[in-house]
Amino acid sequence: MSTASASSALFRHIVLFRVHDDISHDRVEEAIERLRSLASLPGVVEWRVELSLDARKGRVIVEDATFVDQDSFERFRLDPRHVHAAEAMSHIADWWNGDYAA
Repeated sequence: MSTASASSALFRHIVLFRVHDDISHDRVEEAIERLRSLASLPGVVEWRVELSLDARKGRVIVEDATFVDQDSFERFRLDPRHVHAAEAMSHIADWWNGDYAA
């Protein structure tokens, strides 16, 4: 894929938040709502946040997002609402993310 094509391709951002065991259910619900509120940020094409149905490895919040392109994603990362959400999540979870051009 050429650089020009890659920069204009949809961009996927998938995050798995492993919630710390000592975090209450109410705080998990608040975190899910906070993450869901980011759906309205510019550049977001699709946005879904759910608590994983498989809890064998603990509680995992799944964030599955599609952006207009990678540039939109980079702007999203710098938005103060995202920065605030990331800071809040850092107190209740560790996470892994996968990002790629779709």
